[in-house]
This record gives sequence, C-alpha cells and structure tokens, in this order.
Amino acid sequence: MASTVHCILLCTLLFVEAASSVAKTTFRPNGLLLPVTKDSSTRQYLTHINQRTPFVPVRFTIDLGGKFLWVDCNQSYVSSSYRPARCKSAQCSLAGALYCDDFVSCNRGPGCINNTCGHFPFNTVTREAMNGQIGTDVLSIQSTNGKNPGPVVSVSKFVFACASQIILGGLASGVKGMVGLGRSKVALPSQFASSFKFDRKFAICLSASTSSSGVVLFGDGPFVFLPRIDASSSLTYTTLIINPVTDEAVAAKGEPSFEYFIGVKSIKINEKAVSINSSLLSINSKGYGGTKISTVSPYTVMETSIYNAVVKALINNLSNVARVASVAPFGACFSSKNIGSTRVGPAVPQIDLVLQSKSVYWRIFGANSMVQVSKDVLCLGFVDGGINPKTSIVIGGHQIEDNLLQFDLARSRLGFSSTLLFRQTTCANFNFTTSA
Repeated sequence: MASTVHCILLCTLLFVEAASSVAKTTFRPNGLLLPVTKDSSTRQYLTHINQRTPFVPVRFTIDLGGKFLWVDCNQSYVSSSYRPARCKSAQCSLAGALYCDDFVSCNRGPGCINNTCGHFPFNTVTREAMNGQIGTDVLSIQSTNGKNPGPVVSVSKFVFACASQIILGGLASGVKGMVGLGRSKVALPSQFASSFKFDRKFAICLSASTSSSGVVLFGDGPFVFLPRIDASSSLTYTTLIINPVTDEAVAAKGEPSFEYFIGVKSIKINEKAVSINSSLLSINSKGYGGTKISTVSPYTVMETSIYNAVVKALINNLSNVARVASVAPFGACFSSKNIGSTRVGPAVPQIDLVLQSKSVYWRIFGANSMVQVSKDVLCLGFVDGGINPKTSIVIGGHQIEDNLLQFDLARSRLGFSSTLLFRQTTCANFNFTTSA
C-alpha cells in the first residue's frame, strides 16, 4: 500500500514538473522590457541583462544606433552554453562578419577560438573599435504586457560579439559592453522579434532622474505608465531615413548606417522659422548631413552655423532675461531669476523640429531644452558640434527624456509623443511591479 501511494505521489510530481516545463517552453510573450537607469557621472543610459550559463547579470551602456550587443569576454567570461560562430556559418552571415579567425595565438575561450568569424565591436562613446569574435549564448529578459513585467523568457542562441576590455574606456563604472538597438539583423529588436514572433517594433522612454528607471519596450503597445496612461495612444509619426554610409570605425564597403535618422526640414522658435542653411538638413551621397537620434550623446549637438542661429533666435526671444557666463559644454546660459516655471519645465520659448510638413513637428519644451547647471543659472542644452560634422543635428539624451519614442522597423517610421509631462506622467512611471 505504501509503495502504491509513493508511486502515485512520484507520478504526480513528475506530471506537475513536466507540465511546468511545457508551460515555460510554450509561453510566447507579446513584448519584452529592459529597465534603464541614467548614470549621474557620465549621463549614459544603462541596463542589466542576464547572459550565460549559469546566468550572470551584465551591465551595459545602451546605444540606440548600435549594430549588435558586444561584451568584454576577456575578463571572467565563463559559460557552458557559449558557442563560437564558425566561419561561413549562418550566424556569421547574419552578423555581417568581416573576417575569419583561422589562427589565434591566445588561450582558448570565448572571443579567442580558431575558425571563428570576427567583427569590430565599436565603442560609440570614445569612437574606438577593436577586433572581436562572433558567438552565441543564452540571454534572458523579462516579458511584459505593456503594463507590468511578466515571466522571464530566454533566447538560447543570442548572437553577439566578444570584445576586449581595452575598448571599455569612457563607459560608466561597471559596464562590460554596449547594447545595440540599431537597424541591423543582430541588434536586440530584430533578434527578439525573430525569436518570439512579434512585430519588429520597440520603444524607448528615458527617465530624466538618476534615481528612477526608464524603460525599453520590445514589441507593440500599449505602453502604459502610472496613473494608467497609455503613452502610445497619441503618437505623431514620421519616416525613418536610411543614411547610405555608416559612421562605424570599421565596416564593410557600402554598408549603410544602422542609426535612426529623421527628416528635419526646418527649425522654429516660438513658431517663427530660424534662418539656417537647409542643405545641411539633407544627407548627401557621402553620408554627411541630416538629423539622427542618439542615446550616447547626452545633449543635442548641432553644426556650428545651425547652433549659432538657434542661440541667436533664443536670445532674441529672451530679451528680458540676463545672459550669464557660459558653463561648459554649453555656450548659451541665462540667469534663471526672471524665468518662470511650468508643468513642462522652465518657461522658455518652445523649439520645434519641423518634419515632413508644417503640421508635423517635434516640439521641445523647457524641461528638454534647458539644463539647470546651478541654483540661478539655466543653459540651453544644445552643444556646438563644429564645422562640417558627419551629422548636422544629433538629438541627444536630454532632449528625448520623458518622451516616448517608438521605432517601427517594418514600416520604417518613428512615433513620438513629445513630452509626457503634459499628460501628467513621466518615463519613470512604468510599473515594474509584477501583476498578480
């Protein structure tokens, strides 16, 4: 009798375990999420991703336009599930590998294995690149319904690049690599969409606070922020433009940029057009010009003549405000004593980036245009990018904080919310508490 009861209990436990295993393997999320924090010293946007077997939480800097995920494999990379991408394999083709390592003189291990294809991981903060190897490993990430986190899911063969610790310079403390969200086949948005069969879309919502998390959301909306505000319900859309020439330090001949460009046609301050050389707003055959969005530039960077024109127009509109000495890296600073405060930041003229038509524009209010550098000083949060930079306007992190940006890769379009402060919420208000 006892043996019969024991058998029944054992069989029941095995059935429950098998059912649980099936549930884990058959669950298909509609979306995924990454919490994002802002580093106070570097102003880089950081996230943690669990990778390897056993899982290790790895700290990364987020690179919106990055081609792939790369990580330092030279320091304590230990994983039983790591697999090198053998030369001429499907993974090498997917990653756009640039060479084959058929002889290496270093010790065997991740990032140093014969007959493995290679690439050049690129640190977009310092503009440094160094050769590294392509491989695959297990990666886990939290699922979401757009309102709360859901079960953790895994990608068993996530393609990434092994890099050397030499190119970690300039990254925030504790960071071991960069997470690429660009338009390539091996950036996170494409690999996640392929693995879980959801739309090739993702959204970023960066918090202005260094103590509260923003979020990257993969898949389609809704994107709900407390108190029950779907930030994706009122997006304005514009076309994403492909720059035909990459800005990476090492790339295949003819490779396009994987960064996100939009077609700014003009700039207005207080709804009056700023006089600028409009030819700088187009991308020429050599890849120069245009406007891109970046998470590694902490502030918007403008070509010198555009920057000077914007500063001049702003000064004219703030004639009753005293200008004070510049505070690096900013060139236009003001006394805040005569500048009021509003729900959307300092009461300064709004700046419009006019897109495909006069009725489609990205409006930048005081919270995103100005930076409080001291108790009594506010500076325009734009930076002079010099003469003849590769890109005429780089919209930086400060300008996109507390804005929801949705990148639709399949339809090649950007949805943007302008500031969420008008809707009485912020990017720090995603509910990271798991729903019941």
